[in-house]
Amino acid sequence: MSAGAGAVASTDQLAPAEAARRRRMLAVVALATLGALTVWFSTNAISEALGSEFGFGDGELAWLTIAVQFGFVAGTLLSALANLTERMNARRLFAIAAVLAALANIAPIGSDHFTVWLLARFLTGVFLGGVYPPAMHVVSGWYRSGRGLALGVVIGALTLGSGSPHLMRALLEGEWRLTMLAAGALAATGGLAMWWAVEDGPYHSTPPQVRLAHFWRGISGRAPLLALSGYLGHMWELYAMWAWLPVFLAEVYEGRELPLVGLAAGSVAAFGVFALGAASCVVAGAFAERYGRTLVTSVVMVGSGAAAAVIGFTPASLVLVTVLAALWGATVVADSAQFSAAMTELADERYRGSALALQTGFGFLLTAVTIRAVPLIESAAGWGPAFAMLAAGPALGTLAMLALRRRPEAALLAGGRR
Repeated sequence: MSAGAGAVASTDQLAPAEAARRRRMLAVVALATLGALTVWFSTNAISEALGSEFGFGDGELAWLTIAVQFGFVAGTLLSALANLTERMNARRLFAIAAVLAALANIAPIGSDHFTVWLLARFLTGVFLGGVYPPAMHVVSGWYRSGRGLALGVVIGALTLGSGSPHLMRALLEGEWRLTMLAAGALAATGGLAMWWAVEDGPYHSTPPQVRLAHFWRGISGRAPLLALSGYLGHMWELYAMWAWLPVFLAEVYEGRELPLVGLAAGSVAAFGVFALGAASCVVAGAFAERYGRTLVTSVVMVGSGAAAAVIGFTPASLVLVTVLAALWGATVVADSAQFSAAMTELADERYRGSALALQTGFGFLLTAVTIRAVPLIESAAGWGPAFAMLAAGPALGTLAMLALRRRPEAALLAGGRR
């Protein structure tokens, strides 16, 4: 899930007090994003409980996740086409959308009807469409140079927030209603923090307008198309991995608990996967600023694709599964911010907003295919082929980014670092 703007190859000369203020704003935005995104995978963390209490099968559980993806696409595009960030301050939009996402998250707790849960998850995604892009816009208002790293911090927070329901489930000893309520409370708190504790930065501006007529113009040209292809390869893998690796880990750990603390090992391991991804977003952001976007994204996708190809065939070895899950978690999302940064650097400035909207829309629609395909393949052939199928995305994405690296337009990336 990539968004944001590219780093500008200029150096901000800030007084120490102003630099500290900028870092403080970044920290608050990151924490607000972490809180707001706890509702994205809340039902995935409690899937076992939903299955046993309400009889939801793997197919229905998959659709609960897909509904969030579809809702996010709808919310993002509606927000962009209605120019909500022009009509409303991005911080205010984030805050209102986060509170509404929190309410949508807890709305179905009292119902056992699948349709109610499906609608609530779709609305959760719609409101999250008013959270993620505005967060990127707020951060871009504080950073000119180092923007790629700053966006990496926010996407790291997004990753940690997305995985936090797994930790909540472990800490709350499987009380799934409390897990949903806790996720909703954190999302609402994140919205309030954005409203009250964040200010607009010195580079704050109105984002480029999005127009349907400009969608294809925004990605016209070989270089933007290659950047889009790399992003689609990344998205083919990312959300399906986030949705189903925790289920795989729960099966592998078979109810084991961590010694001394007594927490469910599978849930803690799943949260650890997300936590490693959060840290790697920051590291990859720093490396991309120094060594180039195409190089960092290619290396990261090779790592994630290798883990996807192998992990499902090794469930008998707890140690090997843990190592591979750690590698996969660290690499599957590390490159996320860099794809959108690349698009903003390569797309025609007149159509930049449309190019980013199109990239995001295509990417999240594609996730629906693999989120549904993984349980179908797993039921027919096992986890090995199901996860190995995901490796096709980063493989093709790597080829696209290496092809982009060879093009003259690549000099526009990361201040000439390709």
